[in-house]
Amino acid sequence: MGRLNDKICIVTGGNSGIGEATAKLFAQEGATVIITARRENELQRVADEINESGGKCFYIPGDVRVTEDVENVVEKTVEMFGRIDVLVNNAGIADYHRPTIKLEDDFWDNVHETNLKGVMRFCRAALRHMVPANKGSIVNVASIGGVYHCAGAAYSTSKAGVVSLTKNLAIQYYGSGLRFNSVSPGSTLTPLFDPENMANADLEMVEITKRVHYHPIDEMLKPIEQANAILFFASDESSGVNGQDLVVDYGGRL
Repeated sequence: MGRLNDKICIVTGGNSGIGEATAKLFAQEGATVIITARRENELQRVADEINESGGKCFYIPGDVRVTEDVENVVEKTVEMFGRIDVLVNNAGIADYHRPTIKLEDDFWDNVHETNLKGVMRFCRAALRHMVPANKGSIVNVASIGGVYHCAGAAYSTSKAGVVSLTKNLAIQYYGSGLRFNSVSPGSTLTPLFDPENMANADLEMVEITKRVHYHPIDEMLKPIEQANAILFFASDESSGVNGQDLVVDYGGRL
C-alpha cells in the first residue's frame, strides 16, 4: 500500500473494465485519481465507489476524439491540483476483428481517432505540464493485437501505433525524468467482450487469429491483472524502466 501516495493521476476510459480497475487500485495506493470517459453516469458510479471506500476520485467527462475535451480534462486537473504525476491512456474501442476487405474509411478512422490519436492528444496536453516538472510517468494501454497483429486490421495497427508512440516519446524525453511505458493486454474480461459486442465480431477472422495467438487456459484475464502491471509502471518501483512494452496475456505466445 502507498505506492502512489500523494500522486495526481489521470486515467482515461476510467468508467469500466481495465480503466475502472486501475482507478480503484491507484486510489487504494494513495493516489488522487481523475477519471474521464464519455459516459458520465458510469464515471460518477466509479468515483462514488472509490470515495465511499475512502479513496479520492474526481471525474471529468470527455471524448478522447475531441481535442477540446482532452485539453479540458488536463487543464481542470492542473487547476485543481497544480500538476499531473501520472497519465494512463486506457480509453479504446474494438474493431471486432474486421479484416481489411471489409473495412470502410469511416470505421478505420474512428478506431484510429480513438485508440491512437486519442493517446497522442492526451500525451501532448499533459506533457505541457509534465515536462517543466521534469518528472512523471505516462502509461499507455496497447494490446497483444499491436504486438502479435492478431486482431482486426484497424485495431492491430492502431495499437501497434500506441507501442511505437510510447517508445518514441521515451527517446524524445530521455534523461528528462519522465518515463513512458505501455502494457499490452491479452483477452481480458471487459465490456468489449460482452455478448452484444461479440455478436459483431467477424468469426472467420477470429478463427484465423487463433492460429497466431492463444491462451493456454480457458478463462480470460481479469482487469485487475492488467491494472497491477499499469501500477508497476506508474509507481517508483519501475524508476529504471523506460520505453518498454509489457505483454500481460498468461504467456499465450510462449
